[in-house]
Amino acid sequence: MNAEDTNSMIVGIRFSPIGKNYYFDASNLQNLKLGDYLIVQTSRGWQLGELTKFVEAGKVDKKIKYKPVNRLANEADLKKKEYLDGKSEELLTFARKKISIKEIKNVKIVSAEFSFDEKSLTFLYSTENDSQINFNSIIKEIRSRFEINRVDFHKIGPRDVAKYYGGMGACGLENRCCSQFLEKFESISIRMAKKQGISLTPSDITGMCNRLRCCLNYEYCIYVEALKDMPRRKKKVQTPYGEGIVKDLAPITKTVFVAVPGHGVKELGLDEIEEIKPSESKNIRKNTNNQSKKGSPQRNGRSGRRKK
Repeated sequence: MNAEDTNSMIVGIRFSPIGKNYYFDASNLQNLKLGDYLIVQTSRGWQLGELTKFVEAGKVDKKIKYKPVNRLANEADLKKKEYLDGKSEELLTFARKKISIKEIKNVKIVSAEFSFDEKSLTFLYSTENDSQINFNSIIKEIRSRFEINRVDFHKIGPRDVAKYYGGMGACGLENRCCSQFLEKFESISIRMAKKQGISLTPSDITGMCNRLRCCLNYEYCIYVEALKDMPRRKKKVQTPYGEGIVKDLAPITKTVFVAVPGHGVKELGLDEIEEIKPSESKNIRKNTNNQSKKGSPQRNGRSGRRKK
């Protein structure tokens, strides 16, 4: 069904706890709510997924032809889901055992997921190995023993693993951001922490996944914009108390901390300071020195007159 239909209702459906949203047209259904389970047909066969998002009409991509939702899951579908979850656990245990027997090092099988029609089985695994891991012997054994048409192994990152297991965040939140509302992981760099003046101690900036915390990205743009109008640290500035050196910045409150000789560190607003350029600083020192020389007595009784 094409999204050009103004009455279309596009919804986001997630098939896995760590999966992204896939979008379908649910215009043929009524009274849907978040958390409902829907039956849809995908490239991997029939799937049962959770409704996680309603797309606003103005944000629907009209160039995309969305597949329709087949129906709302009934009680029998939900019981089958419980059965498949149990069967997945059995296959998960089997795969982990084979990994151990075959001595495939540094590989952790995180989960096993059946398609709703039981024709496809997908294992999610994590590893620190950069090289491709050969699971062919395990796949062949699973297909023959459990009569499954298609078996796949998909590698996921440490953030996906943390999202799958959930639990308390490193910051103390009862539930980690990744398992609550993050749909995708943005690129995070140490520069983001530096811009925001956050401690670079590993325990302060890394999450339970041992990667830089996703929340470093939340306010980063605000700090970047605020810092455009602020002087850099160690810059010389003129203040109501005299010339000083910028020690620290408070971008959100638009204030700076300046060390002024004889006055200590002062917190000042941007309208109370003026950055001193290197040339201006030299002129100030030069004028000060000239004034000092004019007011000082001649050394050794010599005059400033030129000898004839």
